[in-house]
Amino acid sequence: MAAEKNEIITNDKTEIAVAEPVQSDIRSLIYVVRGQQVMLDSDLAMLYQVETRIFNQAVKRNIARFPDNFRFQLSKEEYNFLRSQSVISKPDDTQEKRGGRRYLPFAFTEQGIAMLSAVLRSDVAIQVSINIMNTFVELRKFVSNNALLFERINEVELKQLQYQRQTDEKFEKVFEYISGHEESTQKIFFEGQIYDAFELLVDLIRKATRKITLIDGYVDVGTLNLLCKKNEGVSVVIYTHEKTKLSKADIKKFNAQYSPLTVKYTKAFHDRFLILDEKIAYHIGASLKDAGTKCFAVNLLQDESVVQDILQRLELETEE
Repeated sequence: MAAEKNEIITNDKTEIAVAEPVQSDIRSLIYVVRGQQVMLDSDLAMLYQVETRIFNQAVKRNIARFPDNFRFQLSKEEYNFLRSQSVISKPDDTQEKRGGRRYLPFAFTEQGIAMLSAVLRSDVAIQVSINIMNTFVELRKFVSNNALLFERINEVELKQLQYQRQTDEKFEKVFEYISGHEESTQKIFFEGQIYDAFELLVDLIRKATRKITLIDGYVDVGTLNLLCKKNEGVSVVIYTHEKTKLSKADIKKFNAQYSPLTVKYTKAFHDRFLILDEKIAYHIGASLKDAGTKCFAVNLLQDESVVQDILQRLELETEE
């Protein structure tokens, strides 16, 4: 891509002729940054056959000719993005020996590049500037002549994005339906499967996002050891017999770390129920504290109206 130097032998004298950079090479050095077509200082220096340092020094000596819309410095994010796209040319030998660039590159817009011809006054600079400006003109013509094509491409991309978004939304609905309509959980545990029973009950408890309602006539500290596995901020209400083994001190200690817990008393229920967020209910064949010590089963109640009936019954039968 850099201009090459060729030796020409004429009348036993050696002359140096500079091969002009072809416009296809220049096109590969034009990037889009901040919505503008620009070229970087290192690439321009390469084309003008000077070191990047000397190139920028010449610009600084004439800085009044280069306002912000002619020349601006890349941000670190912009520079890293171009590098990640493998579009920035490698630093020249001098820069490599010095450990690479010590500052972020400067980008020159088309106006800024046109102004360079007034700063770098040499035959090479004049010809390079002409080639660069011709390249910018060609690019503008190409974009103008293919505007309709680009518009159609954008329409296709937009439709693809809309289709992708609609597809994602459909998948989200499917996943929500699956999570809310899980296959009926009917499990039975035999004597000795204490850990398996404990693991299942903890999984059920962790499904609650707002409230856990436990109906269990026989609760103790072992019951609280399960309920403490709940998600943070989820409230717990236990309905149990008045002669429960759970003391006020136990409740106070639980609330000190896993609040809020409320214990209410009722004799209206024989069976045990675990209700999550007042919507999902499980019938449990044994007290949570005895899970796994004897054979028992866990069943998901399929009818949501039954859950509401249980909650209404609790309001009517709860003892003060």
